[in-house]
Amino acid sequence: MSENVKPARVWFRTLRLMARAQFEIGMRLKYIGLSIPQFDVLSTLTEQEGLSQRALAERLYVTKGNVSGLVDRLEQAELVERRDTPGDRRSHGVFLTEKGRAAALKGIAIQNAFIEETLGTIGDCDLSEMDRLTILWRDVVRNLPNKSLEKAAG
Repeated sequence: MSENVKPARVWFRTLRLMARAQFEIGMRLKYIGLSIPQFDVLSTLTEQEGLSQRALAERLYVTKGNVSGLVDRLEQAELVERRDTPGDRRSHGVFLTEKGRAAALKGIAIQNAFIEETLGTIGDCDLSEMDRLTILWRDVVRNLPNKSLEKAAG
């Protein structure tokens, strides 16, 4: 491709693609009664149960307050339960219930089907290149100085 592609063009295409993909996943998860944030919590707990709400927030890149509300709603729906953390009366670990594990596994199957329907149709060479470029972009973002801290110190 000889066209001079501008970074802003790639940025906005990426944002629109992610919004469209999230909308599609959200619609599919809705059929099993989950929102994307609820599924994020449940799927994270399939990887490691007993996480504190703070640890969940860090893994999901959201605030602890957001996770607290989500966990409240998931607990009311009997998808998760909070259990006391031994040795720390102020902290609770979050665990999947049987119902929650079943919902998480259904959501994971929905997500995997979407991945196969989309990225699974892209050839190996192109997918490898996409992966390489995504990692390159991720590393650039990870190495950015924290501008909000610099402004605060300003």
